[in-house]
This record gives sequence, structure tokens and C-alpha cells, in this order.
Amino acid sequence: MNESFRVAESGDAENLSRLVNSAYRGESSRRGWTTEADLLGGQRTDPDTLRELISSNSNAILLMHSDADLIACVFLQEKAESVYLGMLTVLPHWQARGIGRRLLAAAENWVFENWCCQRVEMTVIRQRSELIAWYERRGYVNTHRTEPFPYGDEKFGLPKRPDLEFVVLEKHLCH
Repeated sequence: MNESFRVAESGDAENLSRLVNSAYRGESSRRGWTTEADLLGGQRTDPDTLRELISSNSNAILLMHSDADLIACVFLQEKAESVYLGMLTVLPHWQARGIGRRLLAAAENWVFENWCCQRVEMTVIRQRSELIAWYERRGYVNTHRTEPFPYGDEKFGLPKRPDLEFVVLEKHLCH
């Protein structure tokens, strides 16, 4: 497998949208372990939202290819004191092969090298205990801060339960 990484451009939005939605929502997501299909319905993102994210100078979406195929991505947003990391996505049939771990490491290196930032934060749905544990094994710490789930904003999905909220995880990068 020949892996490569690059930053997304606006022309990547359609393929990127298919990748993200396949891993988080619907039946295709159930082939992997990162599905949110039991918690949220609807789509995870769309090409217009992704183009908007890509167009901002404070954002980057790092793409991972295997040969010519897009297999994974991660969203990065530069903040005042940290970088927000989200939407870490691996195609369902490529999951459990170490790709997420390698993509996360590449994203952390990219953040340090390009934005000279040493702290990464993310939010994870509290009910996703297996995903929180996966990030903790990679050095992320639960800050015990929470953020409310944006009920009523369909761009975040259609909640299937009334008790969703985010926990904030963070990691200090050492280079």
C-alpha cells in the first residue's frame, strides 16, 4: 500500500462528502466501528459545507490516499491557543488496519509543522465510549468539560436520543 497525504482543495468536496457520510451514517457505516448510525440520522456533511471549510485560511482537511484512492481524512481548524481536530474518517472497509492511527499522527505532525501549535482539542459524543478510549490510547485526555449537542441544527444530524452531548479531549504535542 502506497500511502500519501495532502491538503484538500475545493475540487475534492464531492469525494470527501461521500467518504465522510459512508463512515458515519447509514448502512455502509455499520461495516466499520466508527458509525454514529444508532445515535444520529441524516447526513454527516455535504459538498457545500466542505467547500466552505476548505476555503477558510484557518482550516485544513488532510486527505490520505492509498495509491490513487481516497481512504481517510481529518479536519483541522486553527484557533487562538489550540487546533481543533474533527471529522477523522476512515472508509469502513479500511478500518481496523492502523490507518486512523497513522492519519492522526500525520495530522498532529502537520499541525506542529505548519501552525506551530502544541495543543490539539476535539469533541466526541459522550456516548461513543469506544471512540473516546481509542483517542485516550493515543495520548488524548478527557478534560471533563462538555459541550451541548446542537439539537435543532440538522447540519449536525438528526438525533435519535435526547441525551447527546460532547466531551472535550485534548493533547499536548511534544516535538
